[in-house]
Amino acid sequence: MTTPKIKLTDVHKRFGDKVVLDGIDLEITPGESLVIIGGSGSGKSVTLKCILGLLTPDSGTIEIDGESIVGMSGADRERVNRKFGMLFQGGALFDSLPVWENVAFGLIQGHRMNRNKAKDIALEKLAAVGLSAEVGELSPAELSGGMQKRVGLARAIATEPEIIFFDEPTTGLDPIMGDIINDLIVKCVKELGATALSITHDMASARKISDHIAMLYKGKIIWVGRTADIDHSGEPHVDQFIHGRAEGPIQMELRRL
Repeated sequence: MTTPKIKLTDVHKRFGDKVVLDGIDLEITPGESLVIIGGSGSGKSVTLKCILGLLTPDSGTIEIDGESIVGMSGADRERVNRKFGMLFQGGALFDSLPVWENVAFGLIQGHRMNRNKAKDIALEKLAAVGLSAEVGELSPAELSGGMQKRVGLARAIATEPEIIFFDEPTTGLDPIMGDIINDLIVKCVKELGATALSITHDMASARKISDHIAMLYKGKIIWVGRTADIDHSGEPHVDQFIHGRAEGPIQMELRRL
């Protein structure tokens, strides 16, 4: 039996009286691309932060390649984190560094790689996302939103990670650029043979980049299955969400004026 690349078992997290994760169970197999969907405040980002070690669950276990990582620190945590690549929602590029150095940041700082070698890899990864070597010399402020997202993707794949996390990868992009980014994500993940975990509320993106989709609602995974099956989930919350319907079991909390 294949060991899951990522496994969450009965993960709980609360902030004060607010329960955010209420017993998350999830498995992602090696080479799989899974997208977690759900509305704002459903716990998607908290789930991601718990896996990354930025937050510690109150209870439950999180395993990477069969190794428990909750509470792990120091050299062991650093070793696990080296398996990760990340495309942040807002790009999170360093304005003070040229584009190529943003891409090479993990190679230089994390892997202590020679700067010239790191730059060669950075330019190679920029080419993989359709950006020229000339773009590598620009500052992030000189780039459009779509180009910044491409640079973020190049940085995410620069260390050739085993697992890549995508946090709302198409936020702030027009539909055409969003589709270009989705295509690049699929291409880059496939070429690396990486496992991918994404969080989004953009269903066009979720359908395109995933093999499987899980829906998070009120701190629980209420449905998980193949992307091809989501239109026939039989789950009314899922059905309402993927079609963007105002009417249904998910009631938005609206403040009356």
